[in-house]
Amino acid sequence: MFETATQNLIDFIAKSPSCYHVIQNFRTLLTEAGFTELAETKPWGLTEGGQYFTVRGDSSLIAFKIPGKDFVNFQIVASHSDSPSFKIKENEELLTDGHYVELNTEKYGGMICAPWFDRPLSIAGKAVVRTGSSFETRLVNIDRDLVMIPNAAIHMNRQVNEGYAYHAQKDMIPLFGDETAKGAFRSLIADSIGAQTADVLATDLFLYNRMPGTIWGANREFFSSPRLDDLQCAYASMRAFLEGQNPESVSVCCVFDNEEVGSTTKQGAASTFLSDTLERINSCLNRRPEQYKMAVASSFMISADNAHAVHPHHMDKADPTNRPHMNHGPVIKFNANQKYTTDSVSAALFKGLCEKARVPFQTFANHSDQPGGSTLGNISNSHVSLNTVDIGLAQLAMHSPYETAGTKDTWYLTAALKEFYNTHIASVGPGRYELR
Repeated sequence: MFETATQNLIDFIAKSPSCYHVIQNFRTLLTEAGFTELAETKPWGLTEGGQYFTVRGDSSLIAFKIPGKDFVNFQIVASHSDSPSFKIKENEELLTDGHYVELNTEKYGGMICAPWFDRPLSIAGKAVVRTGSSFETRLVNIDRDLVMIPNAAIHMNRQVNEGYAYHAQKDMIPLFGDETAKGAFRSLIADSIGAQTADVLATDLFLYNRMPGTIWGANREFFSSPRLDDLQCAYASMRAFLEGQNPESVSVCCVFDNEEVGSTTKQGAASTFLSDTLERINSCLNRRPEQYKMAVASSFMISADNAHAVHPHHMDKADPTNRPHMNHGPVIKFNANQKYTTDSVSAALFKGLCEKARVPFQTFANHSDQPGGSTLGNISNSHVSLNTVDIGLAQLAMHSPYETAGTKDTWYLTAALKEFYNTHIASVGPGRYELR
């Protein structure tokens, strides 16, 4: 069962080379499961027992199930669709030395640069096409080995193994072709989506690693893949959401974009997307504004974004007592400065859910001398304030284009989150909660 869950995740990632493809593939899963897509620009006719989802910016999605108009709270899992990469700039072609055509790019998010070199890359994202008087968004995936970022030979950089500061505008530019490729890029994009070059007016295109995911290790206990942060959590969340059901809570699955660059976009966790959606659910079921406030106050969110495993070569970077490892279950993340939202209440409730699901759990805190990153939980909480726990799955090489995790953990997280969606977390008094 562990390996099957891992292989299903690897297959999903292979079909999801950009955040836009992630959402399109989730859209397909939801539609096939009988969910109705709602447009934010149109009225929502919600019914008791209905299953719905809405998409913003082609890269963020919120799906929800309504048990009835007398629901008590919202139970939410949130993850993100984006990963660090390189974005293709406007006026993208660079003719270098008269013999090379390169593509002008800029960094998206904070990545480990070195693993991007000398491996097959391609390009995916979306383009806006003019069709008569209309403008239409189309997904782009040049599904072949297309570009590469070549290293300088060690003979030309003798210090490369002694520490090297990579320059994004100099070192990280992908090679597209020789001089005969000049002017070919836009035609290639247009041909891939069945459009005329002149009708492709704008694009959001990113590099992606072409290496397929693989299961490995002495006992096939590890696997590596592009974009594990955060598609491992996003995929497990969606699978659990589709399988779970709760008669007292509105089950909600959120996949936000732009977490890797701070979430401050119209489709990020710092936007109004979640609050807009929850408020519309309340009002479309003819519930009073006060009922909405009451529901939010008794709600619970799981912010699911991967965590750092103890690295075998850098054990001194890990906290002395909170040391997560791959294949040992979901990781509960703590931070005194609220980079993570976990507190004693949310941690205890999540531990109770894992125990109900018979899933192991572990804890993470940054080494006190080593500042860590943040995630979307605390950002989202500034707009919709509710009990929230930050969790993830232990992995190595976070923000590399090829990351490593444990083959058991996707199944473990799916089981824990399914238990969450099947369980009503009831607020029964000041400081008192029940898992029903």
